[in-house]
Amino acid sequence: MEEILKVEKLTKRYEDITVLENVSFSVKKGEVLVIVGPSGCGKSTLLRCINGLEDIQDGKVSIEGKTGMVFQSYELFPHMTVLQNLMLAPLKVQKRDKGEVMKEAEQLLERVGLSSKKNNYPRQLSGGQKQRVAIVRALIMHPEVLLFDEVTAALDPEMVREVLDVILDLATQHKTMLIVTHEMNFARAIADRVIFLEGGSIMEDTTPEEFFDAPRSERAKRFLSTFEYKKKE
Repeated sequence: MEEILKVEKLTKRYEDITVLENVSFSVKKGEVLVIVGPSGCGKSTLLRCINGLEDIQDGKVSIEGKTGMVFQSYELFPHMTVLQNLMLAPLKVQKRDKGEVMKEAEQLLERVGLSSKKNNYPRQLSGGQKQRVAIVRALIMHPEVLLFDEVTAALDPEMVREVLDVILDLATQHKTMLIVTHEMNFARAIADRVIFLEGGSIMEDTTPEEFFDAPRSERAKRFLSTFEYKKKE
C-alpha cells in the first residue's frame, strides 16, 4: 500500500520546553491511525505540526497531497450560513466552479444528515451538528489526509455518537485519517494502528488488539486502567 505521510525525527520546542522529541512514523493510503495518550503528551501539537500550523525545530514531515484538519472547536463563521461556510474555501482558495461546489456541499450535507440545515446559521445548530459541518468543510477541500483533533471534546455526551458515526462512515470509504481521541471504545473500533504518546515521545506503535489487550509498557497499562472500554472476549 502506498505511503502517504511520513514523519521523521520530528522535534517541537516552545523556548526551553520540549513538547515532541524525535517522533517518527508513517501512514499508508487508506489507513486510520489513532493517537492516544495522557493530557499534555503532545497529541494535538503533533497534528498541528503535520498540518504546518506549528513550526518544528528538527525533523521532517512529508505529505503526498493536501491535509484537512477538524479541530476541537468548530471555527465556523457565525455570520455565514452552513452552505456559505462550506463553499467559502473551495471558491476563494481553489477557485472552483460555484455550481459544482454547491452541488457537492449539498451532497455531503445529505450524507451527514444535515441537508435541512444548509441555510441555518451556526447559532441555530447543536454542538454535534456544528462538528458535522466542520467535518464536511474539511471533506469538500478533497484532502488526501484528514486530521481529527479531539472532535468530541467540546460535545455533550448525547451528541458524541452522531459525530463518531460520521467518522466511522469515512473509515468505510477508506479515507486516510489521523485521529486524536480520548474515546477508547471508538479508538479500538476504528483504528488500523494505535500510537501511544507519553512525554512527547512514541512509547507504543501497534495494532489496536495488541494495544488494548496486551500493552507492552507499564505506562500504557496505567493509562488504559483509567478508562472503561470493551475488551474483546
